Amino acid sequence: MLPKNRHPIHPGEILRYEFLEPLNLSQQKLADTIGVTRVRINEIILGKRKITPDTAFRLSKCFNTSPDFWMNLQMNVDMWNTLQAHKNEYDNISSMPELIYQ
Repeated sequence: MLPKNRHPIHPGEILRYEFLEPLNLSQQKLADTIGVTRVRINEIILGKRKITPDTAFRLSKCFNTSPDFWMNLQMNVDMWNTLQAHKNEYDNISSMPELIYQ
């Protein structure tokens, strides 16, 4: 569920504060371990890059989580950003309940 009054936490923050720092793991070591560039990890941590399915599979394998964990974090950010960008448009769309039951 999306938070109502604040931007969801970017998966890069979770990666940094819940995984890298507690494990005393450098961005370079993580990048080498999962087979990506350090720049890719750094951009994710800075919120400049999204978690892709490929990255989600790699992180899940490394940290014994699920790919869904990472993808859901990213989806929440994407959904929030889309809602904020188009909220007025969405508010002007009326539902058509008669279509639901046909």
